[in-house]
Amino acid sequence: MRTRSLPAPLPPAERTVGQLVAETIRAYGDNFWRALPLGLPLAVSTQLSLGHTSNVQTFVLFAFSPLIALAYVGAVRIVHGVAPTPAAWLIGVLVFAPAPFLTRVLILPAVAWLALFGQAVPAAMIERLGFRAALERGRKLALADYVHALGSLSALVVVVGISELTLIALLRSQGDNGQRVAHALADVVLSPLLYLGGALLYLDQAARVSSRTPKPRSRDADLHPPDDADAAGHPDPQVEP
Repeated sequence: MRTRSLPAPLPPAERTVGQLVAETIRAYGDNFWRALPLGLPLAVSTQLSLGHTSNVQTFVLFAFSPLIALAYVGAVRIVHGVAPTPAAWLIGVLVFAPAPFLTRVLILPAVAWLALFGQAVPAAMIERLGFRAALERGRKLALADYVHALGSLSALVVVVGISELTLIALLRSQGDNGQRVAHALADVVLSPLLYLGGALLYLDQAARVSSRTPKPRSRDADLHPPDDADAAGHPDPQVEP
């Protein structure tokens, strides 16, 4: 039976939200064992806060900001093959720290915040920028197509959230221990998708910045040179009879 070949993926400048999610899953599959430890910080924070009040959960997640930022830096290293920098880690801590408090309102404000400044981390590593320059570059990358950045991160959150709920429902057995194991496995296995997707989003936003940068124009603005009225030594330009 003859099968249809899948269409070639669009370049980053034209990549859709769905394609970014698909590329994130592909990148995770290609680097599964390297990326799997990225889920440990979120899994440990969940275990420490499980069963406690929302205030405790927020504080625990905030306290784990340095480790979660380190996981994001690790994802950028896996996806782009670049060495981490102290500036990238510090920016990751600064960017993620407000997210636990924003989730107290709704998840969307936290995602919107991360979409606006999260690209500063890969910018610091890939472009080797300092702290302030990377923050400014991250904001510029986000605003190149903020709808795409916000939509991509929102889609990743939805995919990971639904997948976690499904996996927890399948793994949970009776008793509190079963619930804890289910949450731990779900966080470890699925949360790396969030970091890898954020790292891949850099390519999309950087390509959009480049595509919208106007190209330098030549001085003659691509016009043909004017006719030389005295090219043949006559006072008037030659014309066809």
